[in-house]
Parts: sequence; C-alpha cells; structure tokens
Amino acid sequence: MDFDIEEELKKLPAKPGVYLMHDKNDTIIYVGKAVSLKNRVHQYFQSSRNKGLKIEHMVPQIARFEYIVTDSELEALVLECNLIKEYRPKYNTMLKDDKTYPFIQVTVGEPYPRILFSRRMKKDKSKYYGPYTNALAVKETIELLRKLYSIRSCNRNLPKEIGNERPCLYYHIKQCKAPCQGYVSEEEYRAQIDKALEFLNGNTKETKEVLSDLEDKMASASEELRFEEASQYRDLIANVRRIGERQKITQSDGEDKDIIALATDKEDAVTQIFFMRKGKMIGREHYYLRIAEQDTRGDVLLSFIKQFYSGTPFIPRELMLSDDIQDQEVLEEWLTKKRGQRVHIVVPRKGKKEKLVELAARNAGIVLTQDRERIKKEEGRTIGAVKEIKNWLGLEHLERIEAYDISNISGYQSVGSMIVYEKGRPKRQDYRKFRIKSVQGPNDYASMKEVLTRRFRRGLEQDSGFEKLPDLIMMDGGRGQVNIALEVLDDMGLDIPVSGMVKDDRHRTRGLYYENLEIPVDKDSEGFKLITRIQDEAHRFAIEYHRLLRSKGQVHSILDDIPGIGPARRKELMRHFQGIDDIKGATVEELESLPSMNTKSAQQVYDFFHKTTEEIS
Repeated sequence: MDFDIEEELKKLPAKPGVYLMHDKNDTIIYVGKAVSLKNRVHQYFQSSRNKGLKIEHMVPQIARFEYIVTDSELEALVLECNLIKEYRPKYNTMLKDDKTYPFIQVTVGEPYPRILFSRRMKKDKSKYYGPYTNALAVKETIELLRKLYSIRSCNRNLPKEIGNERPCLYYHIKQCKAPCQGYVSEEEYRAQIDKALEFLNGNTKETKEVLSDLEDKMASASEELRFEEASQYRDLIANVRRIGERQKITQSDGEDKDIIALATDKEDAVTQIFFMRKGKMIGREHYYLRIAEQDTRGDVLLSFIKQFYSGTPFIPRELMLSDDIQDQEVLEEWLTKKRGQRVHIVVPRKGKKEKLVELAARNAGIVLTQDRERIKKEEGRTIGAVKEIKNWLGLEHLERIEAYDISNISGYQSVGSMIVYEKGRPKRQDYRKFRIKSVQGPNDYASMKEVLTRRFRRGLEQDSGFEKLPDLIMMDGGRGQVNIALEVLDDMGLDIPVSGMVKDDRHRTRGLYYENLEIPVDKDSEGFKLITRIQDEAHRFAIEYHRLLRSKGQVHSILDDIPGIGPARRKELMRHFQGIDDIKGATVEELESLPSMNTKSAQQVYDFFHKTTEEIS
C-alpha cells in the first residue's frame, strides 16, 4: 500500500483527536492524543525539533499513520486510553502487568442480602467495599463474615423460592439460619447484615465485640475439651485481627484517596499506590512500567494514571501525586465523569499529605531496587545464557532459537514439535505441532525432514505464524539430525545456523554439535542450563501432543502398518515380547515360533522393521 507521508500531513485537520502510527507490517506502534492533530503529528516529522531518543527511534519505523477526529480533548483522552489498552503499542509507556482489584459486594437491594466476591463495581443497589489488593484476603473475609453473621451463600431467589428445596449443608453445620425455609424473618436477617456492614465500615466497637465473642467461645470450647472447635475460633480471631491490621494508617478527613508515587531508573519504573478508603489505608500495590530513558517523570505518571483508571471500577475523590503532570485539568474532568462526582488531583508540598506521598515514594524505590536484582538474575538465566551460546558457536546475532523433536512412543505414528525461545524465554504463542503425513514407521530422520520442510516452506510463503525465521535451529541429537536440517535449508536456499544438542549414554545433555565438531560446554553455566531447558521443552511438547492424539484415538500401533499382521497376531506379538524394541530385535525363527505366526508372516514382521532401519541409516 502506497502512503505518501508528506501528502498525508497536508490533509491533517486542526482539530482534537487521536493518531495511530503504523510500521511496515501495519502494526500499531504508537497511539497519542492531540488538541490539534495538524500541529502534533507534524512535530514528529520535523528534523529541527529535539524529539528525544524514543521518538527518534520510532519515527523511521513509521510507514503510515491514521487519525480519529473527536469533538473535544476529553473525548480524545478517553479514546487514547481505550486504544492503548487494546493494542499495547511498542512505543507507548506501558504497564507491564494488568492487575484487577476485587471488591466485597453486599446485595442490600435484596430482601435477604448476600455477601459476594466481585471484580466489578456496578451501578446497582449493592454496597461495595474495596478495592482490595489481595483476592485471597477478600475471599477469606467473605467466608469469615458469612460464618460470623450466618449470611446465606446460595443464589436462590428469596422470598419467591422459600420452601422449594431442603436447606443446604450450611444450615446443618450452623453457618446459615436457612432463610430459604423461612426459619428467619427478613428483619432478623437484616439485623445480621447490618452488623456485617458495620464491620466492613471499620467500626471499632463492632470489631471488638466480634473478637470478645470469639475469644469467649474459644475459651469455652477449650475448657470442654472441644479442641477442634477451639482451633476454628482461634483461626477466626486471627482473621479478624488481620482485617484490622490492613487499616492501620488513618486520616482524620475520612475521604477516599489514592496516593501515587513514582521511582524510575532508565528503562524501568515502579509506581506505588496507597489506597485510602474513608480515611483508612486498606492496602497498597505496585506496578511495573516499560519506559524510555528520556521520558520525564510527569509523562510516566500521566501514562500510568490514564491506563490504571481506565481499567479500575473505583475512582477516589482525590489523587495525591509525587510529581506534577501535564493535562491535569483534562484528566480531572475525565476522572470526574467516570466517578460521577468531582475528583481532585494534587501534588502535596508540605504537611501530612506530603509525608504520605514520600512514604509511597520510598516504597516504590525499595521495590525498584529489589526488582533490579531480580531482573539481573533473570537476565543471567535468559539473555546472559543466550550470549554464552552465541559465543560458543561464534554467531554474530542470536535472539530467536527454534528447537524440534519427534515423538513416536511405543511404535505409534510419529508427531513433531517446534518450540521457540526468544531472548532466552519460551515464546509459547509461536509453538507449532505437526502430524507426520508422508512417513510410515519409526523413521525419525524422515519425519524430521518432513517437519522442517513444511515449517520453512510456510515461512518462505509468509504464512501466518511461520513468517519469522530463527537465528539458530537446535536439533535434539547430533550429526544425523543436524545434517537433515542442513539438507532441508540447502534445498530451500536458506542460510540458518544449525546446532545439535548432544546427549550422553544416560540420555543427559552433554554439549553442542556444530559445524562437524562437538563443542564442550561448562555444565555449571547458564548457557548449558538453557540448552537443557530447550531440549526438555521440545521433548515435553512433542510427547504432550502425541498423548493428546492417542487419547482421541487418532493414532494407532505401528504393528497396524505391517502387511499381513492382523489383530490376533498383533495381540500375540505384544503379549510375548515386552515392547516394540524387543520385536525389532527378534530373529525370523523367534517370530515364527509363536503359535499364530508362520514363516511368511514372521518374515513380513522382520522385513518391516529391518528395511525401515536401513532407510534410517
């Protein structure tokens, strides 16, 4: 498709909107918003401007751009958030993980309310508490509240379905008063719900009463030697105290706030959020971001806020930030619209609020420092290991490694696997499976030739999922497997390095076979460990596929392929010999000695296996 950037720039309107940059593969690599599309998009292609490293790297990759005009800058902001979340462009500052926060939902709009786990805060008659940062803690809290206040957990439509079915197990173990049977009135049940709401609202008196009641019950059970029951009360007491501990930091104004601070280091950034609800800190969370070296702290923080609050269902009344950001008024307007009430963004300069932001910033810095060490170790296992392999083989560039294996367990029809590692990590979306079509019998070499031929033919044809070629092919074996791969590549005019992963007599990886030499490798090195992981993964993936086909009845015994050998003779062969290998090693005389076999059938079995072996060698 022809796209004249200079001509298209002239057509840009001086209106607000969103622009999308595409590369030569038509992949969206950047999404941005603008008050004036004409002015903003022009800036990318003006050589006189100091754009920063990220933009300088991006602009040469732009093959075309498109834009969407909106009625306001606010609409452009909303659309930008949606498109970034949808396409996750390479050059946008991106969250490295998508976390969602759970809520505790109390369905107060029902005659007999329930306490539920929810990932979304809907506009209904329910009350929502949270968001919480730990899903397990939410589930434990819900279970505790149901036990403490005898709250139903079923989804029956009450009171319409009262008496339709027998009470469930929770009634019999005294954790529900069976409103489904009419054993408790709406008023009595509502009183229990009100106590649960007081507890969730952080009512100290209610919490103390719960603890006191549980401690009395625990002591009573212990005195009466009901130790199992006493231990249950002990665990409930611990849960109640943990819920209280999550609300240690308080503010006198009783408002909902999120405190957001940033720590950065070249290409890495961490944002730390403290969640304040009704003046109490209920939790905290951190996020990792992918950034460019010249991104300002304000830019990073702005990108984070847009991405985070476009996905979370709860917007607090106030955001307290560690750094100033651009577009603050537009952002406040957007958040206000989402919340339905006024939202303020502030950067505290003094007092208690500043201390809270500083605390969040220190926590972000700690996470970033600790994560840097983890990343360093991980890079040693991945990128560092790839560099070692590259040096051992004398390669100029190595990023993508493909490995192959064949599986024909117990003489069953062969299947092939292709696994992919990029930068030392498995890239599972690029894994491929092959059912062998042209090879009969246990001929691993011929099967491998078919797999490689099909893979690289589709790669040359730019078939989806196969178009990206590897920097190195690793074969599960030595000279024979490597030569098969080189033969296929030569026939197709491809120049890709091929290395064999050689095993010792105990079937353990011992080194690499490359360019007619076996290269010894340090068995304590990360490179060796990566080779072992690749070899094991290729083998696992092939066997897993083979088992799947077997479970579907889509493969059969290799004995089925021997002419003249019917079900009775196959059954006798497998009963007499321990496995396919023993049948392969048997002489004609040994085969003929079986009651159902004659000279002709014995010779057919012998010829089948030995002709196949000759073809392999």
